Amino acid sequence: MRSAPTHDRESHNLWLEAMGQAIIHRGPDAGATWQDDNIGLVHRRLSIIDLSDAGTQPMHSASGRYVIAFNGEIYNYLELRQTLQQSGVVFRTQTDTEVLLALFEQKGSACLDDLNGMFAVAIWDRQSRQLFLARDRLGKKPLYYYKEGSRFAFASEIKALKKVPFVRTDVRYDAVKDFFAYQYVPDPKTIYQNIHKLSPGHWLITDGQSVEVRQYWDVSFASRGSKSLEEVEGELYELIEDAVRLRMVSDVPLGAFLSGGVDSSVVVGLMAAHASQPVTTCSIGFDSKRFDEVDWARKVAGLFDTDHHEFTVRENVAGSIADIARFFDEPFADPSFVPTYFVSQLARQKVTVALAGDGGDENFAGYSKYRTDQIENRLRNRFPASLRRNLFPYLSQLAGRLNIGPARKARSLLSTLAMEPDDAFFITNSFFRQSVWDELVAGDLKRETSGYDPAELTRRHYRNADTDDHLSKILYTDIKTYLPGDILVKVDRMSMANSLETRAPLLDYRVVEYAAGIPSALKLKNKEKKFILKDTFSEMLPDAVLYRKKMGFSVPLAQWLGHELKVIADRTFTSQSGGLAECFDMELVQRLWQRHLSGDYQFTQELWSMLTFELWWQGWQESDAWRVAGA
Repeated sequence: MRSAPTHDRESHNLWLEAMGQAIIHRGPDAGATWQDDNIGLVHRRLSIIDLSDAGTQPMHSASGRYVIAFNGEIYNYLELRQTLQQSGVVFRTQTDTEVLLALFEQKGSACLDDLNGMFAVAIWDRQSRQLFLARDRLGKKPLYYYKEGSRFAFASEIKALKKVPFVRTDVRYDAVKDFFAYQYVPDPKTIYQNIHKLSPGHWLITDGQSVEVRQYWDVSFASRGSKSLEEVEGELYELIEDAVRLRMVSDVPLGAFLSGGVDSSVVVGLMAAHASQPVTTCSIGFDSKRFDEVDWARKVAGLFDTDHHEFTVRENVAGSIADIARFFDEPFADPSFVPTYFVSQLARQKVTVALAGDGGDENFAGYSKYRTDQIENRLRNRFPASLRRNLFPYLSQLAGRLNIGPARKARSLLSTLAMEPDDAFFITNSFFRQSVWDELVAGDLKRETSGYDPAELTRRHYRNADTDDHLSKILYTDIKTYLPGDILVKVDRMSMANSLETRAPLLDYRVVEYAAGIPSALKLKNKEKKFILKDTFSEMLPDAVLYRKKMGFSVPLAQWLGHELKVIADRTFTSQSGGLAECFDMELVQRLWQRHLSGDYQFTQELWSMLTFELWWQGWQESDAWRVAGA
């Protein structure tokens, strides 16, 4: 974003075209570039609304002052368009892009409050020479930026930023430690020192020199007063139904992901009620019955008479995993990215847009970890804090010396109860145990991260929640961390890798805000997770679907490592070079691997995290020197 001589325009355009080509999977239908003396913009288009060339971006405002590059969908754009027309705005296209641009010209950053959608947007003000970037409330669409000195660049994916010659990719130590703790690199960090994520619900403005970032949205869990159960369920039903209806607006074929669980079944049921023809549904299965949900998906498909399609993940894993992992640009270890890729691939053969049930677990307390944490917190509250802190660690050590099953469980429980609730929530949900980390970590990474604690991220969000209710605090924490850092990254990258747009009605911000105000006792009621959501749709779905045991989008990870991925894993864990060798003592890593092969699966998650880290390393870092910048 610096003034450039005219003779540099050609080279800059080559950069822009290379950036666009790097993310062509996100928009294979059209592409264009635009630049002036201060900035260059490139856009790739996946045509959903107004398929004509009139929707091509970058797009200029009617006045010519503003230029926009926009990724996403504004679901309430027709309502906004009508309001703008009443104020005298004349539109040239039928696109939501033009509506967003006109709204920004009227209201500036305040226009974000009016938007219901998923978006990453860039608007260049040719008059003030300032760039405005914004990301949707929950973080469904990604937005990265690079800032070093007077150099600034931004893109939807890191792979596009890497096409800019001045962008440096120095790996940062604390982000590596974050990854192994969380399975992903949480915002606003990336794995690279000078590349950042714009956090969900934030906007940024820059002139290329200074950068201002502000939060424009947050979710409140504060009490909203009392309503009857019937009133809550009636209002919740109407909100979710409207969220589904809005997301069915499309000029291209539209379908849904269907697992047979509550969330996706609710979405498909509401789609069927609004559709004029059978809804196209897609499901993924596994050879392992323990992880296979296709029978349940088939039952729900039959219930709503959908046009149903299935795919089974078998030998596809080993031959595809390295290529699939490359779409993340950063190390990413949620193993469900593999079936998410394949279900997206299947769906793209039938449709261009797919609705999904993402967000139900975070909004309505659907994960088993919430129940476990609830039990632990109730036990914690029965003992004085001084007793827990001083006595329980000692008792935990005694239990550990017995080295038998019940004693090991007692040791873990006592250790957890000795902690404060936010620290306990982090530890019980950490995917790479601190004890394993301490044993394996080596070299510069060990030295540079010795004083860094990834749990601080969890603590900060837990304490920022505007409520004293413990369950609400951890739901808020997951909405701020796990949802945008893991779930939404996984779905966006895997669907866009197949040029498929996914929409999540349960993450309509109105649904999220309403759900936050529902008492936690109606979300996790005794042992029943998502009680309020299930009860709301009890007339639509049978009890067998509503109250069956939750499987989640899990994969047979231990089996994969020992069979389908054994050759890849063996090569990774026995190598003395590469990313892992820069981080860990490889002799100790190999011992964990041998224990896994002998049937000891207690280190499955750590081994998987290390394997995906090496996949990232090989895909994106092997050609560069190991340049690690301090935290």
